[in-house]
Amino acid sequence: MSTPEERSRWIKSLAANSGFEFCGISPAGFLSEEAPRLEKWLSNSFHGEMAYMERNLDKRLDPSLLVPGAKSVITLMKNYYQPSHQSEIKSSRYAFGLDYHEVIKEKMRCMLSAMQQEWGQFEHRSFVDSAPVLERAWARNSGLGWIGKNSMLIHPKVGSNYFLAVIILDVELRTDQPLAKDYCGSCQRCIDACPTDAIVSPKVVDARKCISYLSIELKGEMPTDAPAYDSWVFGCDICNDVCPWNRFAKQHNEEAFHPLNDINQWSKADWEALTEESFKILFKHSPINRSKWNGLQRNLRHILHSKD
Repeated sequence: MSTPEERSRWIKSLAANSGFEFCGISPAGFLSEEAPRLEKWLSNSFHGEMAYMERNLDKRLDPSLLVPGAKSVITLMKNYYQPSHQSEIKSSRYAFGLDYHEVIKEKMRCMLSAMQQEWGQFEHRSFVDSAPVLERAWARNSGLGWIGKNSMLIHPKVGSNYFLAVIILDVELRTDQPLAKDYCGSCQRCIDACPTDAIVSPKVVDARKCISYLSIELKGEMPTDAPAYDSWVFGCDICNDVCPWNRFAKQHNEEAFHPLNDINQWSKADWEALTEESFKILFKHSPINRSKWNGLQRNLRHILHSKD
């Protein structure tokens, strides 16, 4: 087999040819820096009803529990940015197109097939915003950016409008160095702009107040004490949009991420007229399907109530 340096160069070329804009590599060690932060976040109940965050805590911190003998972690970044001109009712721009899980998984399957052809069989697992993996921590450790005050990964050249995917493998690769520091400095635009005060301190988000959590992760009815917010029916882009580093954002070139059904042009009346049958057809392959029709209706009620 080739050297770790040669394998890493080849991996990064393969990632680029597979449609990923950035690729970083870190050693598959225990996330000692992340452990106390995550434990404190959970102890404060900032995860709300996301009980899965409490499960498999050890696996989130130790990749060798996911892939025995793990040596390296590859982190991939895929751009989803596109200008948004929504007005009355809004959804996060990452949800405009096809379900990113499937789009990125297919690209990773092709990568892994090529890696096996090149190196033979090896142990690995791949993750796209799924399973007990702290993608942002691995991205930071592999030099792809820093964790911003809104808890998003910020790349110094392109900002934060990127999906993250991770491959854990038992192959030794040459690893990248983390950035020497973060570059948020004294800026706190994301903190000031959050309409629900969900960013309780730099890098710490109380999900129970976060519009993305309330409109996607929360199941059942909206709590009576849920904060009022304006117009967001699925997700939220506010803290990303105000971040100065996102002035470097570039239009994505992924056909699958272009808006389905022109939803970024829908009016309030269009959303309100959506039937359950139409929802199932129009959003079958969309991230918005995660909210289900009942969740979408709940969100619309909360938006209208907030405007009263």
